[in-house]
Amino acid sequence: MYVKTTTRKVKGGEVRYLHLAHNEWDAAARRSVPKLLYSFGREDQLDKDAVRRLVASLARLLDPADALAATTDGDLAFSESRPYGGAYVLDALWNRLGIGSILSGLRASGRGRPRDAAATERVLFGLVANRALAPSSKLAAAEWMSRDVHIDGVADVSDDACYRAMDWLHAVRAELEKQVYVQVADLLDLEVDLLFFDTTSTYFELEDADEEAARNWRGERASGDDADPDKTAGFRTHGKSKDSRDDLPQIVIGMAVTRQAIPVRVWCWPGNTADSALIRQVRDDMRDWTLGKIIWVADRGFSSAGNRRYLQRGAGGYIIGEKLRSESPHVKAALSRQGRYQQVAGNLQVKEVRISDTDRFVICHNPDAAVRDAAVRDKLVAHLEQTIAGSDQLSATKRAELRGKISMMPGLNRFLRLTPGGLLRADKAKIKAEANLDGKYLLRCSDPQLSAEDIATGYKQLLEVERGWRDMKQVLDLRPVYHRLEERIRAHVLLCWLALLLIRIAENTTGQTWPVMRRELDRIHLGTFTGPAGTFRQRTELTKPARDLLAKLAIDPPHQIHQLAPGT
Repeated sequence: MYVKTTTRKVKGGEVRYLHLAHNEWDAAARRSVPKLLYSFGREDQLDKDAVRRLVASLARLLDPADALAATTDGDLAFSESRPYGGAYVLDALWNRLGIGSILSGLRASGRGRPRDAAATERVLFGLVANRALAPSSKLAAAEWMSRDVHIDGVADVSDDACYRAMDWLHAVRAELEKQVYVQVADLLDLEVDLLFFDTTSTYFELEDADEEAARNWRGERASGDDADPDKTAGFRTHGKSKDSRDDLPQIVIGMAVTRQAIPVRVWCWPGNTADSALIRQVRDDMRDWTLGKIIWVADRGFSSAGNRRYLQRGAGGYIIGEKLRSESPHVKAALSRQGRYQQVAGNLQVKEVRISDTDRFVICHNPDAAVRDAAVRDKLVAHLEQTIAGSDQLSATKRAELRGKISMMPGLNRFLRLTPGGLLRADKAKIKAEANLDGKYLLRCSDPQLSAEDIATGYKQLLEVERGWRDMKQVLDLRPVYHRLEERIRAHVLLCWLALLLIRIAENTTGQTWPVMRRELDRIHLGTFTGPAGTFRQRTELTKPARDLLAKLAIDPPHQIHQLAPGT
């Protein structure tokens, strides 16, 4: 079918007529002959609006891409292809949780709303998506958003726009965290009867720590009456590193996680902050979030008597790990009590011991862990005996030097005994006492309603916080941190928290790990085609794993044709 032109001679010249025609085979003439289907009339009097309506009507019978290709005067060029699936899914979860709406409606103290709240929200989402999909510096993230990936609503982004968005994020962080928690708890029906808390550290490859500054009780910069003289410190400073990098400045990060492994809040403190009292500040910060009764779950680093009393305020409670080798009379009494173990989840065995009217102790025993502990101890004892073999023939000075060397090795020093005569021996009594602790850990709980099994399994879920730290550091690349200003470092941690929130929700919903999902989603691309008639973007065909993944997440597949822009 085509447009046929005929010419007629009239007084004063020729007139051209346009017809819609197609060729039919004439069997008698043994050739194709044109057949006119419709006449458009004279070319100089053509009703172009009618033609446009006809073209539009016919175009609806085609895919938009085919319609565009059919009307172009030249071939379409395939200009680029960008990953789309990962950003598309994260954006859908971001909007489902209402984070974009929350950010757009917040006002920073002393700043108000940003000049373009919608653009700022898009930049912040792009930075969060960057942590989850291709972690990089903010300069590289700006180029990634602009050139390497397709994110709806994001065009060209500069690194200055990223920094401005981070500064604003830091200014609204408190209200953002609260509103995000309320929204997530409502949508996901979170159980917040147990909250798990733990800390980690992240180091900076600097030669010198930050200059000391006055700080308040929360570890934030302060001045005047708000400053605490005992809290003066640089933000990036030396402390006890959980990455075994005591030689480098660091910061301390805390995270609260629900029993479903959803991270509900993060905190940052100067690098020399000790763990012992941090949980008190965390409890006070969460107090105003209209939560019901909460049982805080923490490891033995937070088990001081002061912390336990603090967590019981307002009808709260705790499940806290206790040090097995503690000198506490309660701990010694709990370990010495006889009784049968009860088999609970998996290979875990528990035994409850009542020592006082206020605290309950639960001894947990894992037979598999006991075998591993015994093997480790046997290796340490063998190493110790090899190290001290023949030391009786050494002089007193040489034995003292060997004793000092062993004292620097905690694993060996634990089993070393010094005889009255100054000889070095393996402590058989200590080895026997340690064997009684194989595969065991001790829990202290203040709640009278929880069963021993609930206490043990609740504490075991503290591993979810440790998994969160692993994902923060290995999947989201918490470090290296490419920032110098304290506010930007804190904002960087917030971005990592938001990314962890999104990927944890995706994991809980699908039962798959984020790296597996990310690989599949990254196979969904948007291809861009350009030509004289305009530009259109079309996604690649979805594989069955990708369709299954989107179905589990209850996210509609992206449209086949993403954008159709006619040329000018």
